[in-house]
Amino acid sequence: MYSNVMGKRQHPDVRRQGLLEATARCLAARGAAGVSVRAICAEAGVSPGLLRHYFAGVSEAIAETYRWTGARVSQALDEAVAGAARDPRARLIAYLTASFRPPIADPGLLATWLAFWSLTRSDAAIAAVHAEIYRDFRLGIECLIAEAHPEVSDTRLPAVALTALIDGLWLELSLGHAPFTPEEAARLAELWLDTLLH
Repeated sequence: MYSNVMGKRQHPDVRRQGLLEATARCLAARGAAGVSVRAICAEAGVSPGLLRHYFAGVSEAIAETYRWTGARVSQALDEAVAGAARDPRARLIAYLTASFRPPIADPGLLATWLAFWSLTRSDAAIAAVHAEIYRDFRLGIECLIAEAHPEVSDTRLPAVALTALIDGLWLELSLGHAPFTPEEAARLAELWLDTLLH
């Protein structure tokens, strides 16, 4: 597919994807307050009018970028589970610990994610995407707990607690210079899991 720089028209899906990626880069570099139609389009190398062709405005572009970013994280989680042993506990541990290594434990992703978080209280559309992403993550934990520990009747609260622990450890690892290693983070998650379930 040729770019606009080559004088050829890009497929609409490619242009839209380019705007999502540009929005993510702007959020990582400038934070939520530094993102505008002009900034996104300059980052994407397109005219300012193009963003409004695909999105109602900056808010929708950010919400869709959040959804796209969440889908990338979900794919990494699914790949971690697929690469684990067939044992249900190994699949659960793989899901819980995938956040402690790339591509999820990444300073660029952290910067973008923090910008999303900062907007959840002021933008209903972004808050709705946030709720979807975290609901799906918790449901993933719940399903894997049910597979590995069918004797556990309440999977919801352990999933909530594990989500909070993983977020905190992921945040520290992604910031850099964490006082623990990814391997230690994984061990903490496993210990917390066992404590919650027993």
